[in-house]
Amino acid sequence: MSLFTKMFGGGKGSKPPTAGEAIQKLRETEEMLVKKQDFLEKKIQDEIKVAKTNGTKNKRVAIGALKRKKRYEKQLQQIDGTLSTIEMQREALESANTNTNVLQTMGDAAKALKRAHQDMDVDKVHDMMDDIADQQDVAREISEAISNPVAFGQDLDEDDLLAELEELEQEALDEQLLETGGADTSELPEVPTATPAAPATAAKKKTQEDDDMAELAAWAS
Repeated sequence: MSLFTKMFGGGKGSKPPTAGEAIQKLRETEEMLVKKQDFLEKKIQDEIKVAKTNGTKNKRVAIGALKRKKRYEKQLQQIDGTLSTIEMQREALESANTNTNVLQTMGDAAKALKRAHQDMDVDKVHDMMDDIADQQDVAREISEAISNPVAFGQDLDEDDLLAELEELEQEALDEQLLETGGADTSELPEVPTATPAAPATAAKKKTQEDDDMAELAAWAS
């Protein structure tokens, strides 16, 4: 019975392991082989030390140590190859397991979507969308009607309004003219009635002339 048969139970009549079980077993085998590697590497170092120690003293012991080292190295090489094979197989199983889970999830989603669509009638959906559109139109019309202000007096003649406005403007102009022509004079200053007094220089000049005439008359007599 091969190693893989022992690992995965490939005998007749046995149930094959799942991908998850196989991956777990491969990981356990990898851990075991890595420990074997560490053991062989330590043994190789020990045999090298023995060969160096007895190389000049006891060649027979030194050669025996080198022979054992060669066997350990061959085993180590085999384990390295086995680990590479197991690692590739584990990665392939992990990828297959991931793809299986993804496909299963997608299949479940497709079934759920199909079941959800089975509960829907396309014609009923279209009818419902038409009803929603109609109700939106009604709501928009109501909103527009509410937002428009009520217009009072739209039946009035605009020409009549213009004529009335001209009359009002004319009345305002007449009032301004009346206020300008009939201004209140009660507060104006009174016109003086007395003759203004002659300037002081003119009175002095007249007095001088009278004195000169008097003196001339006295001289002539």
